[in-house]
Amino acid sequence: MSRTRVVRPRRFLVCEPRHFAVRYAINPWMHPDTPVDVDLAQEQWRSLIDAYRAHGHTVDSVEPAPDLPDMVFAANSAVVVGGRVFGSLFHAPERRPESVHYDTWFKTAGYEVYRPESVCEGEGDLVWTGRYLLAGTGFRTTREAHREVQEFFGRPVISLTLVDPHFYHLDTALFVLDDDNVAYYPEAFSPGSREVLAGLFPDAVLATREDALAFGLNSVSDGRHVFIAPQAEALAARLGEHGYLPVPVDLSELHKAGGGIKCCTQEIRS
Repeated sequence: MSRTRVVRPRRFLVCEPRHFAVRYAINPWMHPDTPVDVDLAQEQWRSLIDAYRAHGHTVDSVEPAPDLPDMVFAANSAVVVGGRVFGSLFHAPERRPESVHYDTWFKTAGYEVYRPESVCEGEGDLVWTGRYLLAGTGFRTTREAHREVQEFFGRPVISLTLVDPHFYHLDTALFVLDDDNVAYYPEAFSPGSREVLAGLFPDAVLATREDALAFGLNSVSDGRHVFIAPQAEALAARLGEHGYLPVPVDLSELHKAGGGIKCCTQEIRS
């Protein structure tokens, strides 16, 4: 049933795709022989930042490093809950140097940063619901990291197993709509994880495979507005039926590296 949704202003951390490229393949979307239009990637990225600011959100930026083409995917750098920063340890060696740049930004901003001992890819696999962390595993972040996260934050962590390599991070298969609900693609998860999600979120907005492959679940919600890939038309329509307002933002050039709106957006929760 549709009802009025309430906006909660957010603070986001992003990184301009000034040096964006597909130089290696670490997920099924990446093909180094596919041309990348850096100017278009920057234009699309700026449209996302403009959309956030137009809807009342605060946006901070990390300076991009020329030798790190995936640094634009800021969500993978950390997870921040209650002003505490749990950093990243990337699975792919090519991305590990990104952590230094993000850690430096957080430390300069006055935060202490916890360095994980286990492979952990920030908000790519750690999704804060307002009560607990949903934690993905199967391709990148390990279960050992889930235990580290729980010990660090002292908040419940619910492990979910991803089974489809196209949805290698949790944030490609699920996103939080508000403090009470989520949207997700059931078949991205193991049978047991599907049962967990169905029990936790009986009124969840369910996406089709087509929605998910269009990066429709790599979205950001402020409680009312959902910044979503325009290619996910069916999902946008379902969100509208539930009282959310879709805000289409096309990041198709960044899809070539397997990332979308949420991948580009780290949320700083004070």
